[in-house]
Amino acid sequence: MNHDHNNQPVVSACCASKKKHDPLLMGTLVIIVTAVVVHLLFPKTADLNPLLGTFNASTFELLLKMSWGIIFGILAVGVMDRIPREFIMSILGKGGTFSGLLRATAAGVLLDLCSHGILLVGTKLYERGASLGQVMAFLIASPWNSFSLTLILWALIGFKWMITFLFVSFAIAIFSGFIFDRLVERGVLPGNPNKTDLDGFEFWKEARAHIRKIKITPLLPLAIVRDGLRGSTMILRWIFFGIILAALIRTFVNPETFAVFFGPTVKGLGLTLVFATILEVCSEGSIPIAADLLTRAKSIGNSFAFLMAGVSTDYTEILALKETTRSWKVAFFLPIVTLPQVVLIALLLNSITI
Repeated sequence: MNHDHNNQPVVSACCASKKKHDPLLMGTLVIIVTAVVVHLLFPKTADLNPLLGTFNASTFELLLKMSWGIIFGILAVGVMDRIPREFIMSILGKGGTFSGLLRATAAGVLLDLCSHGILLVGTKLYERGASLGQVMAFLIASPWNSFSLTLILWALIGFKWMITFLFVSFAIAIFSGFIFDRLVERGVLPGNPNKTDLDGFEFWKEARAHIRKIKITPLLPLAIVRDGLRGSTMILRWIFFGIILAALIRTFVNPETFAVFFGPTVKGLGLTLVFATILEVCSEGSIPIAADLLTRAKSIGNSFAFLMAGVSTDYTEILALKETTRSWKVAFFLPIVTLPQVVLIALLLNSITI
């Protein structure tokens, strides 16, 4: 995590960018477009170069499956972009309560930001007085549970497993937040020195006032699409990166080998957790790989663990928490509290045969 001259955290490379030229976005887009064009116009490429043919076909298949989720996700970002972030943040309610944890978890899902961008919002919540439990619930629920990514996950693994992952991750976020609030109460962890009671009812008052200001015009849909495309840049760059990474895995690792290494076993789960820790990409890039763990390796638990372990073991998140709370103890309690839950649930999910 980088800092400016005032020692405030700034956006990491994954979320950087509202720049005019985004090398990662343009580079991944060029690779994907080239692969799709070659796959559609030159089908005999697979005969000449099987590896290139497999890469092109895998890229096309993944993009086709994800396309409707990406489109709806862009529209969701465009709509959310028209809602002031303060509305979402003000709904948190009172810290240290179950309703406050529930609201914090819901707020994490509503914000369409990349996993590192969500850290910046989390630090602001802490500065504005949210309890430690609320901040943790917000961070744990956020990374892949944003509305757009949930739609893309649905497209890749189906509604049944998407909704299962969603509810289980909600439960982990709320339970972890509850544990952190209790640890603060008992003096094991330091409380938030900025603590204040956020008035959740202000949200509805401000929301009604804002809705009255919205003008419905024929150009509104176009404006939503434009804002959605602009706001989705940092998400799309990592979705494209994830597609390429998943296509490379499909190209160089056959299904049998993939299933052996990352299958629904204790060894497979362990390798998945190591892979998730080492692979430092935004959550958007992890979605296609997590889908392959479920569909190709037949590992429901490993797929879930891959999505969640990035939250629990991500060093950027741990460093950001340390900077925000001024406590290494708080930062390291994130994996201590969440990782055992993720592993236990992953083992249970791996016992299901698909």
